[in-house]
Amino acid sequence: MNKFLETDFGRIPSHWKLSTVIDETKFVTDFVANGSFASLAENVKYKYEPDYAVLIRLTDFNNGFKSEFVYVSKDAYQFLSKSKLNGGEIIISNVGAYSGTLFFAPKLETPMTLGPNSIMMNFKNGNGFYYYWLKSPAGQFSLDGIISGSAQPKFNKTNFRVMIIPVPPKSEQLAIAELLGSLDDKIELLHNQNKTLEQMTETLFRQWFVEEAKGAWEIEQLKEVTDIGIGRTPPRKESQWFSINSKDVKWISIKDMGNNGVFIFNTSEYLMKEAVEKFNIPKIPKNTVVLSFKMTLGRIGITSEEMLSNEAIAHFKFRKETPFTKEYLYFFLKTYPYETLGSTSSIVTSINSTMIKEMLIPIPDEKIIKEFKIIAEDCFNKIKSNQIQISILKKMRDTLLPKLMSGEVRIKDKY
Repeated sequence: MNKFLETDFGRIPSHWKLSTVIDETKFVTDFVANGSFASLAENVKYKYEPDYAVLIRLTDFNNGFKSEFVYVSKDAYQFLSKSKLNGGEIIISNVGAYSGTLFFAPKLETPMTLGPNSIMMNFKNGNGFYYYWLKSPAGQFSLDGIISGSAQPKFNKTNFRVMIIPVPPKSEQLAIAELLGSLDDKIELLHNQNKTLEQMTETLFRQWFVEEAKGAWEIEQLKEVTDIGIGRTPPRKESQWFSINSKDVKWISIKDMGNNGVFIFNTSEYLMKEAVEKFNIPKIPKNTVVLSFKMTLGRIGITSEEMLSNEAIAHFKFRKETPFTKEYLYFFLKTYPYETLGSTSSIVTSINSTMIKEMLIPIPDEKIIKEFKIIAEDCFNKIKSNQIQISILKKMRDTLLPKLMSGEVRIKDKY
């Protein structure tokens, strides 16, 4: 029978040791402690044009390291020698709303250095185990204890250096990291497959229905060929209508549309069935295209089951005579130039339901719509299948994570 040791962050196997972050790592703070881009030294000015080195920021992580990078010169890179990155280091944001956010430094061909308001670590026996431990309930509990401030949360780096952490034998660290890492690798692979499938289908859409569009195609207002509905929110002060119970009705928010893929499976909130009837909230059928049109304009998704939404989201119910498919409408809305619907004197961040209903949509020939449906439907079915696999793998990873970190579940290592 396994024996356990009780700690402030939970129990661990008795053969694991306890140590501090500073004793188990090469710990590097950012070069301007608690600084910001505005406080960078004169000789480390950054710019958006490609230069010698990339300055890695939390923004880059949030955008999957695919956004526009910030660059610094070779001299600035040498000045920031303590913050150089090789890729694979654990980075933790230490100031602001995302204080405590963890990520691995990417592996880029361009030299990299660490931006301000972050700390970087390399653990003696590899970073994998501690990346997952810091993301586990035990690690998050420990991190929450050293984050202070409400208006501007701040990561207390002095306390972090001496924070107590578990130290399993090296072989166990490597085995646990390999198992959890393999799940994350599979999840990332499926995400990339879905991005490729969607991009391929969008390319075909643009070629057939934009570049090679026929002048003879009819044009209709969206309200003439679909039934457009707008979601609704019960009074927020009446908290009894809202739920986090998956047995209640899924209620889509704009944030949920960003967190899902093409198909919307999960929502962060639910509505009680009584609220649906009391406030006459429109039901959105399965396989219905939805569009965000307030605050965050132009997010698109497709419902995976009957759902509801808030008032910032429109949905498009098809009629028997609707002359196109959900895939065609999905890419029409995704590629639509929404800036043409608003004032040209300002950035368009929202439109109204009347504008949506009066949007003009080309009606291609039935033959080309059917040909597009065959290809697009096959791609979308694969995307949906991948999303289901991703959900299963995430649930498996999140279930295993606390059990592995507490020693409740042990795995046979090969090291």
